[in-house]
Amino acid sequence: MRSKAVFLDRDGTLMVDVGYCSRPEDVRLLPGVQEGLARLKSADLSLVIVTNQSGLGRGYFDETAFWQVQEALNTQLGPGLIDAVYFCPDHPDSPSPRRKPGPGMLLEAARDLGLHLDESYLLGDRDSDIDAGLAAGLKLCGLVFAPGPAPNGDHRVFAARNFTEAADRILRDVTGNG
Repeated sequence: MRSKAVFLDRDGTLMVDVGYCSRPEDVRLLPGVQEGLARLKSADLSLVIVTNQSGLGRGYFDETAFWQVQEALNTQLGPGLIDAVYFCPDHPDSPSPRRKPGPGMLLEAARDLGLHLDESYLLGDRDSDIDAGLAAGLKLCGLVFAPGPAPNGDHRVFAARNFTEAADRILRDVTGNG
């Protein structure tokens, strides 16, 4: 396992957010995701999905359905791109520290996989993703599919119009050209 990672939100970042996705046939990659992930992986970065899945806590679907959706995503991405998947089933009304904006899933993955958080990155589509990355001490956090500037003015946060632009920003940082 590589020591640097890109933590990735799933719904709305890698695939179309259909709202509590529980059916494999509803998985559709967002533009540029497959190519962007391949480029990040080739830069010696681990790719780790960290996703809130309150549909489990709400009883909308079970863990089997979650893993079927995840398998459909992995199939569309291609073999070997995603190194690990962490999910939090907590209902928003009773969250644990694992539920974003808490950093728990990122800290757990770092411990399990031997990752250096201060040399790692995050891509997500919500402020809660960014807040989790900042709380975990990540080097850079990108808000993907954001129409405007980064939301909070922190130098570790950037906004990208699409996944390709977000991957480019991380790759510039990895190579020292950013």
